[in-house]
Amino acid sequence: MRVVIGITGASGTILAVRLLENLKDVEKHLVMSESAKRVMELETDYKYDYIKGLADYVYNDDDIAANISSGSFRYDALVIIPCSSSTMAKIASGISDTLITRTALVAMKERRRFIIVPREMPLSTIMIENMLKLSRYNVIIAPAMPGYYNRPRTVDDMVNFVVARVLDLIGIENDVSKRWEH
Repeated sequence: MRVVIGITGASGTILAVRLLENLKDVEKHLVMSESAKRVMELETDYKYDYIKGLADYVYNDDDIAANISSGSFRYDALVIIPCSSSTMAKIASGISDTLITRTALVAMKERRRFIIVPREMPLSTIMIENMLKLSRYNVIIAPAMPGYYNRPRTVDDMVNFVVARVLDLIGIENDVSKRWEH
C-alpha cells in the first residue's frame, strides 16, 4: 500500500505524527508546508528530522513537479492531516499553488481516496460550505473530533481515537484506539 500524507499549518501536528508512526508496512510519501513546520515547533517537542524519518519519501511543498503531483503516480490514499482552513479553501476553489494543493486536485480528478482532517473550532460558514463542496466531490471529511465512548483519560487517548478512524478510512486494520463495545 502507498499513502501520501500532507501536513498543513492547522493546529494538531501531533495527529500527523501519530498517523505516520502507525502506518506500518505502508510506503509513505510526505509533504509538510512551511506553516506546518512552524506550528509543529510551537505545539510539540518534535523536530522536522524526526517526522521526515517516519516517511519513505519526503517532498518540498514548493516542488509542484514532484512525482506525487502527477495523475500517473499511483497511490491508495491521500490524507491531509491536519488540514488548515486556507488549504481546504484553496482545494475547494481549484487552486493548486503548492504541492499539497496540486496533489489534492489530482487526487480529485483521478477519483482517488482522499481524506481531509480539518482541525478548527468553531467552524465558520465558509469552512462548512467548503467541506460540503469537497464532500460532494467524494473527498472524505474527517474532522479531528475525538469520541468519548472509549472514556479517554489523556490527550494521547483523544489523538489515538482520531488517528484510528483515519487509518480505518484508509483501509488499514489497527488497534490504535479502543473500539465501541456495547
